[in-house]
Amino acid sequence: MAEKKLRDVLFTPWRFLYIKKGRDKVQDVPCVFCDAVQKDVNVETLVLYKGKYCSVILNKYPYNNGHTMVIPNNHVAELPLLPQEAYLELNDLLLKTYSAIKDSYKPGGLNIGMNIGRTGGAGIVDHLHYHIVPRWDGDSNFMPIIAGTKVVSESPETTYERLKPYYE
Repeated sequence: MAEKKLRDVLFTPWRFLYIKKGRDKVQDVPCVFCDAVQKDVNVETLVLYKGKYCSVILNKYPYNNGHTMVIPNNHVAELPLLPQEAYLELNDLLLKTYSAIKDSYKPGGLNIGMNIGRTGGAGIVDHLHYHIVPRWDGDSNFMPIIAGTKVVSESPETTYERLKPYYE
């Protein structure tokens, strides 16, 4: 029987140029969050609530029913760049959204997180945002694996109508 190795290391120093190129690439794409908070609070914009410093918005491409985000109104990429007032409102809205989702959806659990930077998994790299994703036993099934398709059984419009009263 061959000895098990804990880890093989493949050194590829020439790849650093590729990695650096990707890291330095700047996208000239308008920020969807900045665009959304400039518009009205309504189902078309998916903005549930607009505060003085932060807003609550539905994810246009939800991972699950009720997938909501809490965002600063200003285009900020790093937590330490948020003014104290914005940081406090961001986290107050996170707690409010947590409570709204727990009450209205009664999920078995929640995923709450913030991906910072492209390498950290952020889809919108330069604008901080919390994701709040309700989870239920069995909500991950064979469809994403076999069919490459995620089934979300509630439309964004229905999610909006369900959560809107919590922000009025």
